[in-house]
Amino acid sequence: MKWNKRNKIIVFIVLSIILIAGMVLIYTQSRPTYQNPIGEMTDIGDPYVLKVEDQYYMYATSEPHVGFKVWQSDDLVNWEEQVELAYDHELQEDKWAIGDFWAPEVIEYENQFYMVYSAREYIGSLKIAIAVSDSPLGPFEDVAVDIIPEEGSYIDGHIFIDEGSGQPYLYYVKDNFENIIDGDHVSQVYVREMSDDLLTVEGEETLLLTPDQSWETPYGEYQWNEGPYVLEEEGTYYLMYSANYFASPLYAVGYATADNPLGPFEKAEENPILSEDVENGISGPGHNSVTVGLDNETLYTIYHMHTDPTEPSGDRKVGMDLIYIENGKLIIEGPTYTEQELK
Repeated sequence: MKWNKRNKIIVFIVLSIILIAGMVLIYTQSRPTYQNPIGEMTDIGDPYVLKVEDQYYMYATSEPHVGFKVWQSDDLVNWEEQVELAYDHELQEDKWAIGDFWAPEVIEYENQFYMVYSAREYIGSLKIAIAVSDSPLGPFEDVAVDIIPEEGSYIDGHIFIDEGSGQPYLYYVKDNFENIIDGDHVSQVYVREMSDDLLTVEGEETLLLTPDQSWETPYGEYQWNEGPYVLEEEGTYYLMYSANYFASPLYAVGYATADNPLGPFEKAEENPILSEDVENGISGPGHNSVTVGLDNETLYTIYHMHTDPTEPSGDRKVGMDLIYIENGKLIIEGPTYTEQELK
């Protein structure tokens, strides 16, 4: 065979294609991925993920009679349950609660870690408390309990620190266990400012959300807007929440927007933005939080869904999907059930 210029060009092109294909294959095989559900956790609810340096910490409703478990991961996908509870009520000096330890969230603030959670006190009402630790693994110790001064049952505390002003806010829910409006039991989302030490609330409470969109079944005897979580971008505040009964396939996530952390918030017409896909094994996705990906830029929402989609219950597992803001709208690319790239 005579190696003329044309043959050399053809061989060069073929080898280049093979080389590029090999590089693409290597990249595809090496890039991190995830597939819902993540981890092996079951019988949990209300998952919250905090990233500290290169480690992730997950807290959830998990030991409702005594406190909260914590899991650790370096890749958001593979999780290791820690031996010790992050919060153990039996170790507290003031054993103020009798159970129903729900919805823990942990933030890093002024070189310490603050956990906000709710539990049921001895007289029967649900109350919000603050616990502090020097480590995201705990142990967390109570520093303030029953921080909402008004009578009633309160759950799902969410602390949001406004980057612009540095002002902390507490978003929370008046639970429909005691919040009765015109004969209906209604869970509603409220907000109020917090003190700089995160131990007390200040000023009057402001009602932000009540079940009023058609997908939220606002006509039932029991109604829910719960699980608040706030993101801010370019002066707009995005308040996510979950509606409907947590053990129903219809449990789902919506959001509302405002130009002030205190509202007023307007619910999005396109709600819900995360909802069931029972045919593909996803039922009741909700009570979400948000964390950053491996690149420290891409946002992912963490949520629970029913472990058995054919028999929804309080037994739930963890899902994760991409979340972002586009043209002023909050978008969740999910719920997914196939393998996804992890950024």
